[in-house]
Amino acid sequence: MNSNHLDGVDRLRAQWAKEKPQLDTLPMAILGRMMRIYKHLETEVSACHKQFGISMGEFDVLATLRRSGEPYRLTPSDLLAAMMLTSGAMTNRVDGLEKKGLVSRSHCQEDRRSVSVGLTEAGLALIDEAIEAHVAAQQALTSRLSPDEKQQLDGLFKHWLQAFES
Repeated sequence: MNSNHLDGVDRLRAQWAKEKPQLDTLPMAILGRMMRIYKHLETEVSACHKQFGISMGEFDVLATLRRSGEPYRLTPSDLLAAMMLTSGAMTNRVDGLEKKGLVSRSHCQEDRRSVSVGLTEAGLALIDEAIEAHVAAQQALTSRLSPDEKQQLDGLFKHWLQAFES
């Protein structure tokens, strides 16, 4: 790893060090690099999903249904809880996936007022193929990190995330 190379964030910090030397800009550097990395990651992952004719949000719905196990069906509230979305965003995603024939809505037998969302055969086939490409893209995106660096980074992010979500 070549961390001696000066990047745009280093130049930004150097400018602030000259203009406002009392500022601790290390957090600015960390967050700035994270946001720039995220933009690169989002572009690559979106391109992966686009090969399958779906958006990142649609992929998330299909993947959530798939990983829920057979019968690959959840209520909208269970989908919302698993994905942490607003109900409006979820409805839009499900509507789009239903138009594409990848999910279907059906009334529950026990309570006709209750609806569930499930993968269609086409949806199951698509997500099974898309998840393989998705994971391969993620592996490629993290390939410059050693196994130890990946573990360390995962641990640091997990620790940091707990500060927001606990």
